[in-house]
Amino acid sequence: MSKKVEDYVRSIQDFPKKGINFRDITTVLQDKEGFQLAIDSMQKELEGLEFDTILGAESRGFIFGAPLAYNMKKAFVPVRKKGKLPYETIAMEYELEYETATLELHKDAIHSGDRVVIVDDLIATGGTIEATTKLVEMLGGKVVKIVFLLELEGLKGREKLADYDVASIVKYHGK
Repeated sequence: MSKKVEDYVRSIQDFPKKGINFRDITTVLQDKEGFQLAIDSMQKELEGLEFDTILGAESRGFIFGAPLAYNMKKAFVPVRKKGKLPYETIAMEYELEYETATLELHKDAIHSGDRVVIVDDLIATGGTIEATTKLVEMLGGKVVKIVFLLELEGLKGREKLADYDVASIVKYHGK
């Protein structure tokens, strides 16, 4: 019987605090078959889709987005936390559980009419990727798909992305 991506994900009870069941992707990455299965599964979600660029959200979106871009012969664009990009940027502030954060994108990273796929490791509340979609659209790009390796359905992040085509490889019903 062949393994599935979820077979490589380690669950850690009560991390980072009591009551949280943390989904650890390092066990996917450190296993050559697990990592390859993750990339292949995400790439399958993009088959037949016309797009120009894969955009990865800092930082785990880089891990999955860059090999996808390479395999599919597409450009790769990083979205970074505030102050990490060296050139002129646009910024979007968004809400976290107890604070706000800011994401930045180079002004010349996306061009008007570009068809963009956003990639990240996990969707929880959806705030990071909601902000990312706004950055793409501020530069005239169109988000044509969003792909996650894992989804925590109980946190309802997909609701913030209801206007987009969203796919996740592994879905966990809880938080």
